[in-house]
Amino acid sequence: MSEPTGAARRRGPFQVGDQVQLTDPKGRHYTFTLESGKNFHTHKGSFPHDELIGAPEGTVVRTTGNVAYLALRPLLPDYVLSMPRGAAVVYPKDAGQILAMADIFPGARVVEAGVGSGSLSTFLLRAIGDQGMLHSYERRADFAEIAAQNVERYFGAPHPAWRLTVGDLQDNLSDTDVDRVILDMLAPWECLEPVSKALVPGGILCAYVATTTQLARTVEAIREHGTFNEPSAWETMVRTWHVEGLAVRPDHRMIGHTGFLLTARRLADGVEPPMRRRRPAKGAYGEDYVGWGTAKDTGTAKDTAAAKDAGAGDASGADRRPSGGQDDTPSGDA
Repeated sequence: MSEPTGAARRRGPFQVGDQVQLTDPKGRHYTFTLESGKNFHTHKGSFPHDELIGAPEGTVVRTTGNVAYLALRPLLPDYVLSMPRGAAVVYPKDAGQILAMADIFPGARVVEAGVGSGSLSTFLLRAIGDQGMLHSYERRADFAEIAAQNVERYFGAPHPAWRLTVGDLQDNLSDTDVDRVILDMLAPWECLEPVSKALVPGGILCAYVATTTQLARTVEAIREHGTFNEPSAWETMVRTWHVEGLAVRPDHRMIGHTGFLLTARRLADGVEPPMRRRRPAKGAYGEDYVGWGTAKDTGTAKDTAAAKDAGAGDASGADRRPSGGQDDTPSGDA
């Protein structure tokens, strides 16, 4: 049985073409590609690449200035932060959340919109493996070219599970029986109809957006579309710690807000989302709101009466939301 694509580049002695990450005495990283006959230069001296070729990971090399550097292969989080960029990359903390919360599994059929520099594509391809399928859509040809180079450089060859299309997802999506859809774009609400048609029942839609206004509009659009369960939204922040002797404290810098993530699951065809019975905060929706589940949207007194009889809250019916199957405790927010 052949090894998965890129696995051979992750173990064993350093070889020509491998990515190497050097760490200096101050903890700074330098990444380069091994080439026979070349030298690595710094302001602290140089050393020949040949000194590392054939050496095991974890080797320490010294420059002509007698400065020691630790040589290791870069981890994927290190690689995506140092690779050439066309667009901003999806940070490792968010990529990890996407892999976990969107339940990306080996062999999964995944559609991705908004490739950027290829950061998330690389994480997804490593998770789904050679037997999966990742179809990525990118509007800009220059971004797509950079992403393709970055992905191929990481795996050492074109990945057999990857297909890259230059164009808008809503105009070009023809995939069916898709397990997961990841949207990293300005207006994910514009893609809900084709995404709904592509996803299998139980499939997961995951959107990555930068601002609160994008988040709110995407969530409301998902609720109004009627083919998904109640979306979940969150963000993550990472704070490293300084640990030295008795000086154990949080670092002064941290990776704070990079974006919001939300997920929702595709319902079976012909199924209406169950009504949510959580009352929103007073004033959470203005009087002119006509979103999904409101009396103004349905336009019938019967719906309003039904909401009262069900104990759903006030007569506006604005608290009737698709249920995510969770124990919803009033939280005071929308």
